[in-house]
Amino acid sequence: MKREFRILSATAILGYGFPAASFAAGMEREPDLIAVDAGSTDPGPYYLGAGVSFTDRNAVKRDLEVMILAGLSRKIPVIIGSAGGSGAEPHLKWCREIVEEIAREQDLHFRLALIHAEFDKEFLLQALDGGQITPLEPAPALTADLIHASAHLVGQMGSEPFIRALDMAPDVILAGRSYDPSVFACLAIRQGYDRGLALHLGKILECAAICATPGSGSDCMFGYLGENYFRVEPLNPARSCTTLSVAAHTLYEKTNPYILPGPGGHLDLTDCHFEQETDRIVRVSGSRFIPSPRYAIKLEGARPIGFRTISIAGVRDPVMISEIDGITKGVEERVADNFRDRSWDYHLRFNVYGRDGVMADLEPTPSTSGVHELGIVIEATAETQEQADTICAFARSTMLHYGYTGRRATAGNLAFPYSPSDCHIGAVYVFSVYHLLAVDDPAAHFPIEIVEL
Repeated sequence: MKREFRILSATAILGYGFPAASFAAGMEREPDLIAVDAGSTDPGPYYLGAGVSFTDRNAVKRDLEVMILAGLSRKIPVIIGSAGGSGAEPHLKWCREIVEEIAREQDLHFRLALIHAEFDKEFLLQALDGGQITPLEPAPALTADLIHASAHLVGQMGSEPFIRALDMAPDVILAGRSYDPSVFACLAIRQGYDRGLALHLGKILECAAICATPGSGSDCMFGYLGENYFRVEPLNPARSCTTLSVAAHTLYEKTNPYILPGPGGHLDLTDCHFEQETDRIVRVSGSRFIPSPRYAIKLEGARPIGFRTISIAGVRDPVMISEIDGITKGVEERVADNFRDRSWDYHLRFNVYGRDGVMADLEPTPSTSGVHELGIVIEATAETQEQADTICAFARSTMLHYGYTGRRATAGNLAFPYSPSDCHIGAVYVFSVYHLLAVDDPAAHFPIEIVEL
């Protein structure tokens, strides 16, 4: 019988932080691996397109420093996936510089493996022509124009590139865009543990203590992987794992709670069983990995579409609140008429918080009945920052003094919490590639670079 493989998950995303006491408790359990997922597409396409991190550098450095020092002191591999948030080449370079800075400051000497995840456009154009790229619903069919327009294009690596890197005996692995569970599952899979259980455990550990109650993305979680089961344990005594909290996590970010697609196949959780082992530990069994007929890598890309300016305002007049749709429509028409001769390509949007600002058109109950105030974000997107500034400013001033039926005062309609009232957001990106690339070798497209620090 195999001994339990032990994994310390430091935090939900590198830079989100973790209590020192929780991490110390994890180290006391003698982990075989210290790992963390550093990225996500959740913050939107800007960070991938612009090549910048959505996490703070000082916070990332603090987390890395604790993890690397602990790993080196005990000869435990440290693995980081989706470096810099989005895992493209600028993000990997950004995170590498932090690691090298830590090494210099702490006088550390170790082997660093870098796994690159950015894809060459010419290669993808050839793959597109060869019929190797298919849409990932609901994305449209990919075109050569979308590939050319994308600022950065990454592939989401599975466990195989990590396993290949582990064969080179690194102390630390820093990888570009990664399938989140791969970071936690790769070493166990390499040692012969069940792939389905390892990936399911990785899917839980990548969110750290979110599956506990009370949950947190800024606290540590520990995983124990056996031959036909795994166990999860929060490392903060204030938290517990329950069958409900762990099973509920299976619904997290899923379209189907039983089928979880990923690189090379999917997890089948149809026969998954959750058991309360102690008052704080849950045991899970029955997770299976089903290989797909052909291995596929998810591609992600983002392209620029212009520049954005916003203005934030509040409304408290009950008459204006009841007429808000007619007022915003009137402002839109006034803006369009005023700049008709400019032939500008712009988009003007009013995000109405207190009614449907979060869900927009998907809001099931859009109503202002009983609402005593609204928050409005006026958003203008255009081809240049100057045009966006102009459209937003004109919409804001028009709405500020817009006349409507039942209006009693001649003062401004809007309350602005900030001065200046308009905020220049800068470049705007949209996801342009969200597709599957069929490959023969799942590791071949992720080059590995060894650096001796």
